[in-house]
Amino acid sequence: MNAAIAQNGKYANVNGLHMYYEIHGNGKPLVLIHGGASTIQSTFGRLIPALSRTHKVIAVELQAHGHSDNRDGRQITFEQDADDVIALLQQLKIDKADIFGFSNGGTTALQIAIRQPALVDKLIIASSMYKRAGVAPGFWEAMKTPKFSDMPDIYKKEFLSINPSEEALHIMFEQCAHRMQQFKDIPDETIEAIQKPVLIVAGDHDVPLPEHAVEMYRRMPHASLALFPGGHGTFMGELAMLKEAHNPPVALPVIEDFLNTISPK
Repeated sequence: MNAAIAQNGKYANVNGLHMYYEIHGNGKPLVLIHGGASTIQSTFGRLIPALSRTHKVIAVELQAHGHSDNRDGRQITFEQDADDVIALLQQLKIDKADIFGFSNGGTTALQIAIRQPALVDKLIIASSMYKRAGVAPGFWEAMKTPKFSDMPDIYKKEFLSINPSEEALHIMFEQCAHRMQQFKDIPDETIEAIQKPVLIVAGDHDVPLPEHAVEMYRRMPHASLALFPGGHGTFMGELAMLKEAHNPPVALPVIEDFLNTISPK
């Protein structure tokens, strides 16, 4: 992947952000949105080679993450991230794409579908939530006093390999923690109004509860649901959860089938 990144990495100026993105493959556009405190590589590195065989993969890195800068240092929000991705696609003259978001990236993907529904063809929401009740209460208790030491080492290593600034790493961690502390529910009726084909994917020991994945599936009129054994992103080969890759990620066939099936008109 490193050679591919060196060849395919680009930057765009969107909404005051110097935003990094990569393009892999050809075909129908598929936008990949990484999780909080993560990068393209740590979230999607094990999926991109397969997905780019059938799609034009556009993988982004959001404000303060990876290769992208921190704009003017403002707090990050799901809404601003969504607007940044929308602006990038407008610059690239892409008027419709599939959107695949993992964890916080899934919440951002929901905001894209809410804010710019005409831009979205299909949605994949992986290990994500749209309301605070979607995770165990202990999550929010721990988020009151987040500890940098609890951040996965692989995320720290990935960040510093791109931007060797300990200060920037700590700022990004604080911004991610602040965003979660300020997390606001998306109203149920807003979720119910999403009229796109949606694949909801989660692990049975994920951060969002399996019950929340089922609730989201029940509320969306055109949703499918896939639950896999494992934790936060294990099913898709996310690096913090699955450090050794001996096999293709278990969710890959389900993801490919969803993306490659023609949507009903």
